[in-house]
Amino acid sequence: MSPSTSFNPRATGSQLRLVRALTEAAGVSGAENAVRAIVRAEIEAVVDDLWTDGLGNLLALRRGRGRAPLKVMVAAHMDEVGFMITAIEPSGLLGFETVGFVDRQSVPGKAVWIGEGHHPGVIGVKPIHLSTAPERARRMEIESLRIDMAAGSAEAARKKVEPGDRVTFATPFRRIGPSIRAKALDDRLGVAALIELIQQAPDGIELQAAFTVQEEIGQSGARVAAQAFDPDMAVILDCTAARDLPGWDGSENRAYNAKVGAGPVIYAADGATVSDPRLFDLFTKTAEELGRTYQIRQPGRGKTDAAAIHLANRGIPSISISVPVRYMHGPAGIARISDWRSTVSLVHQVLSILRRSILKRR
Repeated sequence: MSPSTSFNPRATGSQLRLVRALTEAAGVSGAENAVRAIVRAEIEAVVDDLWTDGLGNLLALRRGRGRAPLKVMVAAHMDEVGFMITAIEPSGLLGFETVGFVDRQSVPGKAVWIGEGHHPGVIGVKPIHLSTAPERARRMEIESLRIDMAAGSAEAARKKVEPGDRVTFATPFRRIGPSIRAKALDDRLGVAALIELIQQAPDGIELQAAFTVQEEIGQSGARVAAQAFDPDMAVILDCTAARDLPGWDGSENRAYNAKVGAGPVIYAADGATVSDPRLFDLFTKTAEELGRTYQIRQPGRGKTDAAAIHLANRGIPSISISVPVRYMHGPAGIARISDWRSTVSLVHQVLSILRRSILKRR
C-alpha cells in the first residue's frame, strides 16, 4: 500500500480559518443557509456538478477516471442543535424551544446569537442568590426560560427577529494549544474534512459529496441524498461524544464512548446502524498498515446519517468515521486538531485504494 502524503497532521492557517467560519456560522437544523454558502464557495470551482436539492442538501460530484468507477457517497451534516423563537412577548422577551437534542442543563444563563444576523441575546435565569432551595433542586425547564435581547418591547424586538428564527450559542472559535474550542464542532469538522476531500479527490472513484441538512432532527436530508445518488457504498463523516473525563472521585472512567487524542473513531455499530464489516476491516487494516492510531466507537446510543443512508434504495454498505469531541450539543466543544487531521488523512487513503472487489460478498 502506498501511504497518502497529501495531508499534513498539523492544520494550516487556511484550514483553521475555514473551521472558524463554519463553526461561527448559524446553521440550526432547517436553517443551514449560511453554512451551505460557505461550502459552495469552497468547492464550486473544483467539482463537475453541484446543486441544492429540495430539502436543502448541497450535493456535489467529482467524476472518476475509467469505465464505471466505484460510486462512493461521502456525507457530512451541515446542521447543528440549537433553538427556535416561538413567541415575542409584550416585554420584548422571546419564548423559544429546542431544536435537536440540546444539553438542557447547560442552557440557562448562556449568551446566544439570534437569526442569520447574529443578534445578541442572553437566556435569562433567576440569579442563584435570589433562588430558593426547592428552585435550585428542580430541573430547569425550557418553557420557564426566555431569551433577553434587551429590546424593551415587542415592537423593538420584531424589528430584528421573528418567530421561527433559529438561535445558536454565542461561542466564538478559539484555538487552545493542540485543541479547538467552538460551538457546532458536530459536525462542522466533518464538513471541513469533506471540503478537503473534494478538493483533493482520488481519481479512481466517483466521489459523491453530500453536505446534508436536518441530521440532528432525524437524518431526513441524508435519506433524500442517498436516494438521489444511489451510491455503491457510503462513508459518513461525523463527530462523536468523548465521554472520557475521570470519575468524580478520580477513578478511571471505564464507560467512555471515545477518547480525545486517541485518533479517528471507527464505528463497528451505534444505536441505529451496524457498519458494513468489509468497510470496517478496510478502515482498521489501512490505519494499522499506515501506523496510525485509531479507536473503535464503544457500543451505545446515538446515530449518524448512516442510519438513513444504509437503508436507502436496495441497501447501501455504509460506515461512520468520527472525530471525538468533548461536551457535544452544548455551548462549547473541545476537539484535538490531531484527531481531525488524522481522520481526514485516513479517509483519503481509503478512498485512494478503493476497488469494486472490496465489496464482493465472501
